[in-house]
Amino acid sequence: MEDKEITKRNLWLFPLGTVGRDMVYNLVTYFLLSFVLYTKRLNTAQLGVITVIMIAARVFDALNDPIMGNIIERTRTRWGKFKPWLVIGILTTSVVIYLTFNLDLRGWAFVVFFGVMYFLYSITYTMHDISYWGMIPALSSDADTRNKFTARTTLFAGIGGLTATSLIPKLTNGDSAIGGDALTAYGVIALVIAILAPAFLAITVFGVKEQRNINDEPAPHVSFKKIWSTITGNDQLLWISLILLIQQVGNGIVLSGIGQNYVYMEFGYEGGLFSTFQIVGMAVTGILMIFYPVISRRLQRKRFMDIMMLVSTLGYAFMLFAYLFMQKGSGSLAGFDMKFVVVTLGYMLANFGQYGFYLIMMISVMNTVEYNELKRGTRDEGIISSLRPFITKLASALYVAIAYLTYVIFNILQYTNGISDIETEANRHLITDVEKNQKIAELLQGVEPSQSGGLLLVMTVLPFLLMLISYLLYKKHYTLDETEYDRICKELETKKKERKA
Repeated sequence: MEDKEITKRNLWLFPLGTVGRDMVYNLVTYFLLSFVLYTKRLNTAQLGVITVIMIAARVFDALNDPIMGNIIERTRTRWGKFKPWLVIGILTTSVVIYLTFNLDLRGWAFVVFFGVMYFLYSITYTMHDISYWGMIPALSSDADTRNKFTARTTLFAGIGGLTATSLIPKLTNGDSAIGGDALTAYGVIALVIAILAPAFLAITVFGVKEQRNINDEPAPHVSFKKIWSTITGNDQLLWISLILLIQQVGNGIVLSGIGQNYVYMEFGYEGGLFSTFQIVGMAVTGILMIFYPVISRRLQRKRFMDIMMLVSTLGYAFMLFAYLFMQKGSGSLAGFDMKFVVVTLGYMLANFGQYGFYLIMMISVMNTVEYNELKRGTRDEGIISSLRPFITKLASALYVAIAYLTYVIFNILQYTNGISDIETEANRHLITDVEKNQKIAELLQGVEPSQSGGLLLVMTVLPFLLMLISYLLYKKHYTLDETEYDRICKELETKKKERKA
């Protein structure tokens, strides 16, 4: 029996630990490329190499996740198998992100430095990411309690992520940039996040108590064969991994930098605008983060997906309406351009549905642990839990490639290089803040409607199609619904009682 008091405490102290981690994740995943574009002058070859580095590092990172999961499975210490990697991983990650955003290099020297730092980040972040999410199955095996852990953890992850994604643009671009320029601003933000991340994770390390009876068993043998057999031997894990990959590629396109560049190219280089776009678009997901445990008790997952698909379809339709029938400057609402309002509201609805999908798939991945135990006799929590970040990182490699191709096709680099040159002048105090903003505004007057419109099309049509594919595959191939999962848990409990008898 699980200790209710410990579970109650864990339900607060475990989710709090991820707030700073998700600030790190959002800073690097969604703003590192923007930092590069708006603070470094790059030719097409240099941007291409940086893109290849990011793709290669994320693929490497994804492949490294199951290995890290297996290493965690082998770990035997007085602090358990998860917490040592939480500490090592978060401290080294903080050092890496501070250096990445604070050493001012240019040209090919920066490209080489970027490659080294990015691969180091991939290794260090994986250490604490796999161990953190791998703890959830060890905190409870009760389906309702696990839903609470998942929903509450994603809520606090969302708080950290939303804080980062809403404040970083406002504090780095335009009138509100810290220090008056993007270079100074990103350096300060990286330092603050590098301090906050370990501070929040310390709450989990020192406050959470997980089940450690696994330490009584012999450590499993580490091998690629073990990793491969666990993944390929679980058909439901394979299907949900493919479905999650497709959905995450589509979901990440807006935040890959395409959304930020669209807002700047269409409505002006003002970080507050993109912050508003992000806040409105992502804050609504807090409804799901808070109420999903209640929703899950009243609405089965596949029915809930039907509703989320309809909501997202409506959102993408709003955004396409703005592209086809609205002109910038045709009206305003609450001080915002009417076209911006419609696009932002559309993104809010689309992102609401996408996040609903993500929540369902998070739980669907974790529920394959018991399926694996019934089918193969082992839980393999570390390996299975590693599939979620594995898929997320593999998806991020794909949408980085999509972003690069989009920038090349629509010739966006000419404007980001121009902004970078102006930001550098401001950083060296060669021009004032007012002059900086004026020069950037004049530069962006040259953006053609086909360029900004092309960005909007990429961030609407492609995500919708990928979401639709993931929806159809889930409905057809994922069989571990609520009824089947409960049956598996009861059968496992019966077998445990029989072994004890």
